Amino acid sequence: MSIFKGAGVAIVTPMKENGEINFDVFGQLIDDQIAHHTDAIIAIGTSGEAPTLEDGEHIEAIRYAVERTAGRVPMIAGTGSNNTAHAVMMSKEAEKAGADGLLLVAPYYNKATQNGLIQHYTVIAESTNLPCILYNVPSRTGSNILPETAAYLGKNVKNVVAVKEASGNISQVAKLAELADGSVDIYSGNDDQIVPIMALGGIGVISVLSNIAPAQTHDIAMACLEGDYTKACRLQLRALELIRQLFCEVNPIPVKAALNMQGWNVGSPRLPLTEMEDAHKEALRKAMIEYGCLA
Repeated sequence: MSIFKGAGVAIVTPMKENGEINFDVFGQLIDDQIAHHTDAIIAIGTSGEAPTLEDGEHIEAIRYAVERTAGRVPMIAGTGSNNTAHAVMMSKEAEKAGADGLLLVAPYYNKATQNGLIQHYTVIAESTNLPCILYNVPSRTGSNILPETAAYLGKNVKNVVAVKEASGNISQVAKLAELADGSVDIYSGNDDQIVPIMALGGIGVISVLSNIAPAQTHDIAMACLEGDYTKACRLQLRALELIRQLFCEVNPIPVKAALNMQGWNVGSPRLPLTEMEDAHKEALRKAMIEYGCLA
């Protein structure tokens, strides 16, 4: 059974001026996402600045997100690492906290072989009862989970249930869909590829765009699920300029700037990420106004 279908938000982690997590704003964001039909909350992944959170605050943020979501939609915790033992520990903590699933980014920097990826994910998945989503984002990790590897894991590890595909390679996604043959769900990891990936059998998106346009992102995914690809394509194309601006600097720099423009006061990213450059910020503001998510 799928963890969710539709649009899940890769939610940001709001920060106070002193750099601590702003749980009040975090809770408000979760409530607003659910009120605007987001189908799942994905907390403390790349967009949530997981690499710069200490283990204690990472676990605390997962626990808080579970409690605030309160079963209204699935709450999926980012617990991936390039250290298998660390990912096991974080995954067990997320299960204790009550998460509904795990998002497990491919090991970054040390660049495991495909055999290493199979062993890494098998060890993590077998350490927990939670359903696991593999996260393939080669542009950030330097490691590509090949379709053969993802399909093998889906068929041989019972709680590897899905892949967040952010390779940007539609041919790779098509091959994954072919080889997996329904053994894993596929989520788009790129907001500009929701429609093509869902047309290949994907069941939704784990979205950055949803942070600032939750209802609109939900509508794109739902149009696909309902088989109305004419509508879905129109909605997808309308969002492309805003999506481009949301990724003109490394995520989550632009989306945090966008949320601040909307009045959410999510603060700045933690170093080594910095505030968005002024020229980029103005282009983002223009795209948000044109899209209708900023007055």
